[in-house]
Amino acid sequence: MENKHIGGQTVCLSNPPTAAAWASVVGKLEGEGPLGKCFDTISPDSYFGQSTWEKGESEMLKQCFRLACDKARISAADLDYLLCGDLLNQCTGSAFAMKDSDVPYFGLYGACSTMAESLCLGAMLIDGGFAQTVCAATSSHFCSSERQFRFPLEYGGQRTPTAQWTVTGSGTVIIAAQGQGPYLTYVTTGKIKDKGITDVANMGAAMAPAAYDTLSAHFKDTGRTPMDYDAIFTGDLGAVGHRALMEQFAKDGYDLSDRYFDCGLLMYDRDRQDVHAGGSGCGCAASVLCGHILPNLKSGLWKRVLFSATGALLSATSPQQGLTIPGICHAIAIEAALPKKGGK
Repeated sequence: MENKHIGGQTVCLSNPPTAAAWASVVGKLEGEGPLGKCFDTISPDSYFGQSTWEKGESEMLKQCFRLACDKARISAADLDYLLCGDLLNQCTGSAFAMKDSDVPYFGLYGACSTMAESLCLGAMLIDGGFAQTVCAATSSHFCSSERQFRFPLEYGGQRTPTAQWTVTGSGTVIIAAQGQGPYLTYVTTGKIKDKGITDVANMGAAMAPAAYDTLSAHFKDTGRTPMDYDAIFTGDLGAVGHRALMEQFAKDGYDLSDRYFDCGLLMYDRDRQDVHAGGSGCGCAASVLCGHILPNLKSGLWKRVLFSATGALLSATSPQQGLTIPGICHAIAIEAALPKKGGK
């Protein structure tokens, strides 16, 4: 059997699948941000026509899924697997969105890293010969997340400067065994990292160590350096985590200022929109990937990017029990053209 593992954490996909189609659906605030024109659909209604925020999140993801399938010119019946997740208890947002699809379903929870997690697993399923066409999707919703993780919106609690704003957004990617690219070429699975952060309003500090660990592992395993990528994206460290990661790589001798971007900082205009340290949530990296990153790879603006979504692995009760906030980050290399055999 062919061993596709290289190094300790990375898999080299010998038959790289392609991102065949993608779609993004976001809320009103996200549509008013710097990337507003990039998204497929912007809803002025936070309920998405439903009676609750949770039902609205499911409707948002359902719309996104249908749009991606339409773009790929396939039906749900053409999919071998659905890989979906969200921030809600038992991943109910994605489960209720996909319950009528009649497609084999994996429910995933990687917190805000879920989009990268689903892409990584989908790409490996196809490269391993277990599927031909897979859907990777995720969502988050500001109101449903606030209700679960923080406090009632009506409470009006003061947000600290390090706090991030959960994105109301969703992203869906149809991954196929054959196509014209962009191609998914390397998968680096993250390890859980816990540096003892307990402040639930400072997710960037909790997740940055995991991002550094996964990216460092990717470069070590593949023999690539940050300079081999036109752009490196994390999602979503916000201002605090972005700065910490930049400083850590500077100690390693790499100035990432011209090629490193965080999805949480790209989503909003922090001077004009009151989001404090930036965006967060499963839907942040997902909608930026589908609205901004993949289209720019397809257009030729970038030839090679590294997409590395990050997640804070806490629950609504774990901080109340005095537990720390573990972080995770999964990375996947996405390339406009297939790399040469034997090349980096």
